[in-house]
Amino acid sequence: MAHFEVQGGHTLSGSIRPIGNKNAALPCLAAALLTAEPVTLENVPRIRDVDTLLEIIAALGAEVEWSDDSTVTVKAQGVEVARPDPDLAERIRASILLAGPLLARFGQVTLPPPGGDVIGRRRLDTHFLAFEALGARVTFEPGDFRIQAGALEGTDVFLDEPSVTATENAVMAAVRARGRTRLRNAAAEPHVQDLCHLLVAMGARIQGIGTHTLEIEGVDELGGATFRIGADHIETGSFIGLAAVTGSELRIREAPLAHLDSTLLAFRRLGVQCRTEGEDLVVLGDRDRVVRHDAFGHVPKIDDGPWPAFPADLTSIALVTATCCHGTVLIHEKMFESRMFFTDKLVGMGGRIILCDPHRAVVVGPSELRGASLESPDIRAGMALLLAALAARGTSKIYNIRQIERGYERIDERLQALGARIQRVEGDGEM
Repeated sequence: MAHFEVQGGHTLSGSIRPIGNKNAALPCLAAALLTAEPVTLENVPRIRDVDTLLEIIAALGAEVEWSDDSTVTVKAQGVEVARPDPDLAERIRASILLAGPLLARFGQVTLPPPGGDVIGRRRLDTHFLAFEALGARVTFEPGDFRIQAGALEGTDVFLDEPSVTATENAVMAAVRARGRTRLRNAAAEPHVQDLCHLLVAMGARIQGIGTHTLEIEGVDELGGATFRIGADHIETGSFIGLAAVTGSELRIREAPLAHLDSTLLAFRRLGVQCRTEGEDLVVLGDRDRVVRHDAFGHVPKIDDGPWPAFPADLTSIALVTATCCHGTVLIHEKMFESRMFFTDKLVGMGGRIILCDPHRAVVVGPSELRGASLESPDIRAGMALLLAALAARGTSKIYNIRQIERGYERIDERLQALGARIQRVEGDGEM
């Protein structure tokens, strides 16, 4: 199985462009099942999760065609069954996103529990409660859950948590429900906004996009559309961290500047300076990275939360960045209780980190990281460990890189273009 070999401790230079938002591409691909007409998506990342979801959609009977490296068309006219292949569906968390469109189109859907990263308890209750509020009945069978509805009815729905995927599922179901749905406590992340904009292009009626309350007027049918996926703000944050840990000046081309407020605020707290030039974001490499204390010298905190707060998917990146900055900071990951456990690998590399509990870690920097043999536990921690390896003195080997490749397209080639000394080694055993 392939792994990365990384020679760290070298400065990078040049420019890099973030790919399309993975977390937008997946629900938008699922939304193509709502219509028999073709849906074309541009700026789609060629990553493992996208390939797996398209494989599931094709197995349902849809036609899938790539017209270039980042443009794919899904024509779901031939879809007749609402039961995805269970072996494929169990591979990725995004398989849960098939529930809303298949329920809306066929009146029923049967799915196994989704797979995905093991980063803590990831509830499905919010999905089920939303479907039930719209008039569906949810039953559980060995290895499956089944959702049925004679007809979905618009209503007032309050989500018990602002779950991204539950919001997306609820919206995809509600656009075909009879009457008006008011969805409150909805997630408002950029990827949720992209899905809503695609649905509007397909003929849906949605108001309040980008807020935590969505007003949806159901329609009888939806049509085809062409839609461009926005740039990935999570990958952009990863590249800011990359520049910071390697002491490099990097230009992030066509960055999603409108979605970076909380991200830039957090990195400024770590002493990482950026400037905007047109549509580009330039991370400055000639500045000391000194953690900014809170008022009266208090230890600062970087914590995540629902949008527009700092994204949970960037807490791992922020933590690694903090190991290379002067000062002390508390990293508080509120949303997933297992995401911080990768810090033991950073401690083994020389990081001065105290893991207070499953959600909080205190980082004292800077640390002189050293190369090590590592294993990627999930997409974001895997990328964080790759950043640590690029910052470290000596050689690192990173195993289980399929986790990183689930979310980052050709990451080794793109980093090589910046001067990173990273090689993908095929078939050379496992850690």
